[in-house]
Amino acid sequence: MILHIKNMVCDRCIMVVRQQLQNIGLDVSEVNLGSATVQPEPDREQLSLISSQLKLLGFELLDNEKDQMVERIKSLIIEKVHHSDLADTHLNFSQYLSGGLNKDYAYLSRMFSDAEDTTIEKFIIQQKIEKVKELLEYGELNLNEITWKMGYSSSAHLSAQFKAITGLTPSQFKASGKTNRKAIDKI
Repeated sequence: MILHIKNMVCDRCIMVVRQQLQNIGLDVSEVNLGSATVQPEPDREQLSLISSQLKLLGFELLDNEKDQMVERIKSLIIEKVHHSDLADTHLNFSQYLSGGLNKDYAYLSRMFSDAEDTTIEKFIIQQKIEKVKELLEYGELNLNEITWKMGYSSSAHLSAQFKAITGLTPSQFKASGKTNRKAIDKI
């Protein structure tokens, strides 16, 4: 059985969820961002226990199809933005999401907007800006390299989006020395 879990955004989340499910006595065959495959299929009492244990750790067991789909959309976006190099793909997110979820993008977009009170496009931009903040803080790449790595067409485009979201230019953000990054699952 596949369990859909909200707020799984990193490798540590995967590790913690795996450990928790194993502690409950389930055989965990696979854990990915947003889901875990377990055997045997949990009964109602076990699902309640799983839900309460995950809630203590900041996760949420999703039980309706709409919430599951929204979480899958978020997981695909987070995986691509935070755990891969967008420069290599010059990715079209609408095609990526449609293909990855086998659903029409217009349907996914409406569902996401209804559930999250924002658009998929704005969510992608917010995720990309958080990743840019991280890269600026590390100081290993200059703005042109970050622009390329994040799949932006130009540093001017990146800077404009960055300022629209943060109120600062990338240079001002870096010079401020403040780390006002948001947790991925809070975006």
